[in-house]
Amino acid sequence: MLSKENLLDFSHRNNEPSWLTKLRVEAFENIYDLQYPRIQRFSYQDWPLIKKEDFAWHNQADFMLKADQKELKKKGIIITDLFTASQNYPDLVQPTLASVIKKNEDKLTAYHYAYLNSGLFLYVPKNTVLDEPITISLNPTQDHYISHILIVADNNSQVKFLEEIQNKEEKAKSASLMVEILAHPGSHVEFSSLDELDQETTLYFNRRAKIEKDAHVEWAIAFMNDSNTIGELDSELVGEGSFANSRAIAVTTGKQKVGINNRVTNRGPHSTGLINQRGVLLENSRLIFNGIGQIVHGAHGSKADQQNRVLMMSDEAHGDANPLLLIDENDVIAAHAASVGPVDKIQMNYLMSRGIPYDQAQRLVIRGFLGAVLDAIPDKDVRQRMINILERKLIDGQTKRKEN
Repeated sequence: MLSKENLLDFSHRNNEPSWLTKLRVEAFENIYDLQYPRIQRFSYQDWPLIKKEDFAWHNQADFMLKADQKELKKKGIIITDLFTASQNYPDLVQPTLASVIKKNEDKLTAYHYAYLNSGLFLYVPKNTVLDEPITISLNPTQDHYISHILIVADNNSQVKFLEEIQNKEEKAKSASLMVEILAHPGSHVEFSSLDELDQETTLYFNRRAKIEKDAHVEWAIAFMNDSNTIGELDSELVGEGSFANSRAIAVTTGKQKVGINNRVTNRGPHSTGLINQRGVLLENSRLIFNGIGQIVHGAHGSKADQQNRVLMMSDEAHGDANPLLLIDENDVIAAHAASVGPVDKIQMNYLMSRGIPYDQAQRLVIRGFLGAVLDAIPDKDVRQRMINILERKLIDGQTKRKEN
C-alpha cells in the first residue's frame, strides 16, 4: 500500500513548507475513503490512474516557457514553478492552492494533491494587461506525472495562457493534470490547451475556474491525443455579471476511450455560462461528452446555453452527447442542443459540386465543425500544428475505413 511515511520523507527531503506538507498528508488520508468521480455512462475505474504501492518520485520544473521575460518582470507578473512559489510567495500560494478544487472532492483529487510532483504558479497583478500570450510546454517524464497549474488573475487584469502537453522521450504511464484559475473582479483570463499525449499514457484532467464579479474566463481545450482520457472542465460563476465560455474539441482514434464532463454553474446573478463541445470519432474509439449547466437559486437574470455535437466517422465508433440542465431559479434563460451523426450531406454536396474531391471535402467540413476551438488558439504556430494533427488523424481514419 501507499504509506504516509514515504510521503513525509519526500516532503522533508525537498524542504517543503509545513503548510504544503500538511496539505499532502490531509489529502493522502482521504484517498482510500473517497469514491472515483462519476462520468455519466462511462466506466474507467480499472484504469491505472493510482499507484497501489510506494514509488520513487521527485519534484521538477519540467515546463518550457515562451514569453517576454523582461515584459513580465516589468509588469510585476510572477511565473515560476509551484514549489519555488510555495517557498518564495507563501502569502499568494498558500491561500489559493486547493481553494478552487478541494483536496477531498474525490479519490483522484486527493491522490493528486498528495503526490503532486510538477507545477506552475502564475500571478497577474491588479490592472495589469498582458497582450501577448504566455505559452508553456509540458513534457511528462515521470512514470506517474502529477502536474498542477495555479493562475491568480487579480482585479481588472488580463492574460492569455496556452498550455501544450506532449510526450517526447520518456513516457509517462499516467498523467494527472489539474488547473485552478482564480479570476478576481473585472479580470479576463483566456486559457487554451493542446493535448498530444500518446496512447501509452492514461490521462486524468481537472480544470476549474472560480469567476468573481464581472470577470471573464474563456476555455479553448483541444484533445488531439491518443490517450485514454477522463476528466472535468468546470466554471464556477460566483460573482454578479461573471462570464464563462467553455469550448472543447476531441478527435478520437483506434480503440481510444474519452469521457468528459463540461460543467458551468451559475451562482451569481446576471451571470452567463456557455458550453460548446465538438467531437469527431474514428475507427473503434469511444467518446462521451456530458454537458452540465446549472443555475442555482438566487442567480436571477442568468443565462446558460450549451451545445454538444459529435460526428461519427466510423460505424464501429461509439459516441454520446448528453446535455443536462439543472435550473432552480425562475428569471433565467437556459437552452441546450445535442447531436450525434455523420458529416452534413448538404455541406458535402456543396463542396463537391465545386470540384473538391470527397475526402478533402469531408476534412474541410470537419475543420469548420471544430473551428470554435481551432480559431481560439492564440499562438499561430501552435494553431497550425493543431490543424496538421487534425489533418493527419482524419487522413489515417479515411484510409483505414477504405481498407475495411
